Amino acid sequence: MRYIPFSYRLLFSLLLISVFTSCNDGREKILPSEVTITESVYSSVTIQPDSLYQVYAAVGGILDKNFVDEGDTVSRGMPIAQIINNTPKLNMENAKLNLELAQENYSGSNAIIRALIDEIKAAELKYKNDSVNFTRQKNLWEQNIGSKIEYENRKLAYELSSNNLALLNGNFERTKSELKTKLRQAENNYETSLIATKDFTVESKINGKLYALYKNQGEIVNPMEPIAAIGSATDFIIEMLVDEVDIVKLKVGQTALITLDAYGTKVYTAVLSKIYPRKDERSQTFKIEALFTKLPEILYPGLAGEGNIIVSQKENALTIPKEYLIGENSVKTEEGIIEIVTGIEDMERVEVRSGLDANTYILKPEE
Repeated sequence: MRYIPFSYRLLFSLLLISVFTSCNDGREKILPSEVTITESVYSSVTIQPDSLYQVYAAVGGILDKNFVDEGDTVSRGMPIAQIINNTPKLNMENAKLNLELAQENYSGSNAIIRALIDEIKAAELKYKNDSVNFTRQKNLWEQNIGSKIEYENRKLAYELSSNNLALLNGNFERTKSELKTKLRQAENNYETSLIATKDFTVESKINGKLYALYKNQGEIVNPMEPIAAIGSATDFIIEMLVDEVDIVKLKVGQTALITLDAYGTKVYTAVLSKIYPRKDERSQTFKIEALFTKLPEILYPGLAGEGNIIVSQKENALTIPKEYLIGENSVKTEEGIIEIVTGIEDMERVEVRSGLDANTYILKPEE
């Protein structure tokens, strides 16, 4: 066995102790710290004008002219576009003719009504005459004057004239009712044709700004496709999409911190104004809206950014970095792994409600 001098053995032992100590001290450990922690919910952000809507034409045709350009200010009732189509105009003229005919028929000046009235007058005269003759013959017969055959003939004539008069009166009322119905239908058709004719001029429904024109002069327009987009010129809303796991934490009135790509790192404050209750199945997100407490200097529809909605905030909260957590509620101390009760959390830190104090070191878990 080779002899190793004491001095070398001592040096080797010290080196081993140094390596062991450096390995032991190399594990990262920290103490929990008391800070103000804010829990927030992340969302994507898109800016849209308030009251933004798609403008549709009520009729089809050819776009004859756009009265305004994109970016122009518009007022309620202001013409936006003019459409041309001869078919509704012809339909309106035909509806007017049908209405005039229906009015004439119902007023009684046509041949049908006049003929019915004349027949009823004649039937009334015959009924009165047969009634008088029957009454006279009946009185004679009761006095045993005249023949039975003559009495029965008078009676039959009276009954026939009575039935005929009732039939003519019923026919007259039925015909008059049918003519009245046709008159109402003609009036409705005429009113509809007038509306269709007026709809050739498309008007703005609000005071605002024209943000988009989808059709150019000479293009075909139909009621299924929008021709423009109009919204508020001064008021904007923040459309935000939130993950379904976070939606239950939100309520109207909460504060949101907004950053827009167009304005770099500048942060704007907003307040939640509306939560849509239906989930988008494709994106698995919920849509919410917020309003700026102070508008940026310039806004355009479609500006994108990010938002953080403040759910809760706590001052002097005992917290640890999330990277020191083992699982959801455990940490490693110099005494071993212990369980803790967590509270609110942000992107980097989590609150410790119990199970750990400010004087206990925690070790960073091994990766």
